[in-house]
Amino acid sequence: MYSSLITGGAGFIGSHVARHCRDLGHRVVVLDDLSGGFQDHVPDGVDFIEGSVTDAELVNKLFNLYNFDYVYHLAAYAAEGLSHFIRRFNYTNNLIGSVNLINASVKHEIKCFVFTSSIAVYGANRVPMEEQMVPMPEDPYGISKYAVELDLKTAHEMFGLNYIVFRPHNVYGENQNIGDRYRNVIGIFMNQIMQGQPMTIFGDGSQTRAFSHIDDLAPHISGSVNVPGAYNEIINIGADKPYTVRQLAEVVACAFNVEPDIKHLAPRNEVQHAYASHAKAKRIFQQDASVSLQDGVTRMAKWARKVGARESAPFKNIEVERNLPPSWRTLAASAPVLVA
Repeated sequence: MYSSLITGGAGFIGSHVARHCRDLGHRVVVLDDLSGGFQDHVPDGVDFIEGSVTDAELVNKLFNLYNFDYVYHLAAYAAEGLSHFIRRFNYTNNLIGSVNLINASVKHEIKCFVFTSSIAVYGANRVPMEEQMVPMPEDPYGISKYAVELDLKTAHEMFGLNYIVFRPHNVYGENQNIGDRYRNVIGIFMNQIMQGQPMTIFGDGSQTRAFSHIDDLAPHISGSVNVPGAYNEIINIGADKPYTVRQLAEVVACAFNVEPDIKHLAPRNEVQHAYASHAKAKRIFQQDASVSLQDGVTRMAKWARKVGARESAPFKNIEVERNLPPSWRTLAASAPVLVA
């Protein structure tokens, strides 16, 4: 039986990957600090450890205790827009935490390190974005993800650590944290509808994204360690068809059987068009994305109604307030500012 560590396994993508790894017969250990996940998302039949990847001592202890064969690293604070204003927090969690895992993986000679990067590494590249493009990330979140990709490459060259890097984008579905105020636009829209609020859109809503249902990603991520052609590769994964944010709002409203009630906010600094080519993923995994946006949103809406609206606390440690979007400034002002 293979032993696998899944960081962020109480979160959205991680909980699905943990379930699939368990079903593949792995002994699964989930490490999650519950900052963005929920313990009831952790699948039955796996070991749960509450803790952070930034805790190097804990990470090393787990590697010694469980003798992992594989690491699936999904723990991250994935708020691209907010990352401009929480730079220290972003790099500590998304870069230094990753390095702790890579160090332990090298020392224990694991078989493969599976890393979920992000389409954010591309920045404002031409679309559709392809793996051979030179990354040009435009926010600290994307920079941290690209730095980990580079570190994995050097760890492979120096120590022989095998890796698989996935670049997912705009993933949605059951178990998403719909109470998060800063990320996951589909979850934000659903939460707003269930609270009787208008759906808020930054700018005119002409931004385009290809929204990817979790069922088109998680099985490939979990099973990738059994696909030799995926080793030491960077792979875009997700849906092909782009939609505007305005179109997305209409699809979500339809899933809740309501008329779209949209409130436009001042534009924020973000990439206008971001969607990727998946020719490489199709070649490696011999399978295409199959869940349409309408079907995926309908499924997620059914789940969201069951769990109900959720309320998450505003981010408490905004480090830089200059140019912070006004709607986020209001949220930040309502929470205490922590001084590290």
